[in-house]
Amino acid sequence: MTADKETILGNVVRILNDLTGDWEMEFSGPVGPGTMIISDLEFESIDVVQFVVQIEEQYKRKDLPFEKLLMRDGRYRDDISVGEVVDFLHTYL
Repeated sequence: MTADKETILGNVVRILNDLTGDWEMEFSGPVGPGTMIISDLEFESIDVVQFVVQIEEQYKRKDLPFEKLLMRDGRYRDDISVGEVVDFLHTYL
């Protein structure tokens, strides 16, 4: 399944809006490529796991190498942007 970046971005934003819809948080702007998952949307590790599961379900893929997105030099990254998620999915879908 291939998808263009605009379609992927729409799917990622919808998933994030679904996950955070009933959260009380400081972030009030629209979710876009520059939105940071941890610092803007206040995700915790379990939220990242739920996000990954939702992406896998959206694309019917359990084989995406999320470690390439979430880790650098053997350590989990402090934060990732929506744009990085979109680029990752565009590369691996």
